[in-house]
Amino acid sequence: MASDSVPRRVGVVGYGRLGQSLVSHLLTQGPELGLELVFVWNRDPGRMAGSVPPSLQLQNLAALGERHPDLVVEVAHPQIIQESGAQILRHANLLVGSPSALADQATEQRLLEASHRWDHAVFVARGALWGTEDITRLDAAGGLQSLRVTMATHPNGFRLEGPLAAVRSTEHRTVLYEGPVRGLCPFAPRNSNTMAAAALAAPSLGFDRVVGVLVADLSLADMHVVDVELTGPPGPTGRCFAVHTHRENPAEPGAVTGSATVTAFWRSLLGCCQLPSRPGIHLC
Repeated sequence: MASDSVPRRVGVVGYGRLGQSLVSHLLTQGPELGLELVFVWNRDPGRMAGSVPPSLQLQNLAALGERHPDLVVEVAHPQIIQESGAQILRHANLLVGSPSALADQATEQRLLEASHRWDHAVFVARGALWGTEDITRLDAAGGLQSLRVTMATHPNGFRLEGPLAAVRSTEHRTVLYEGPVRGLCPFAPRNSNTMAAAALAAPSLGFDRVVGVLVADLSLADMHVVDVELTGPPGPTGRCFAVHTHRENPAEPGAVTGSATVTAFWRSLLGCCQLPSRPGIHLC
């Protein structure tokens, strides 16, 4: 692998729980890994005060090119990808932490066009999606018939918008949404990223045919539960190939991001730093 394909200078967009963890990792472990943190941006700059060195605080996201990043990591909100993703690609590779943004076809198209125009890669973090490579391999072989992702947690762990925000969980377990992932992402942009990653891992099904299920469960105060169910082609006896994974991710009460997801995202960041910079959208 050519050395010029390895990102060295990293910028972080977003300073919530995930952003804070990544910044901490980059400041403490980055130097020994050959990674230099060159900026941190947050919609509310006040959140960075006292924890991010002033020299690393970027006040204006449009000025990120002045920091000459090789990789920009988005861990803010899908809106940032929709508004600024294409502009970021003019200067650097982009690691998307909010893949639900790509449920908007216009956004996905803008990113692809910018990626090819500026010869930069769009990497998408798999987050809490278990078995990503297996899903992609089965899909590429033409064997993926259906894919369903269910995400359940306590209602306090959701950040819902539009009609979903008005749904009240009166039962112990309430299904808030069941249908195509594309229809869920706009109303649960911060709770549908695992489902969006699944849609990207299975392009033959995509956002319109991967099914997302969002469940409010009053018993899950300290964890997020993700179930991935897929079916493949029938075998010689007529019985279909099937896989069901059940993932329990501990989370602080009310947290949008589970603790294992934080670790997985750091691995994604390191992983995309080892991949060649080639245009297109790539899961990592």
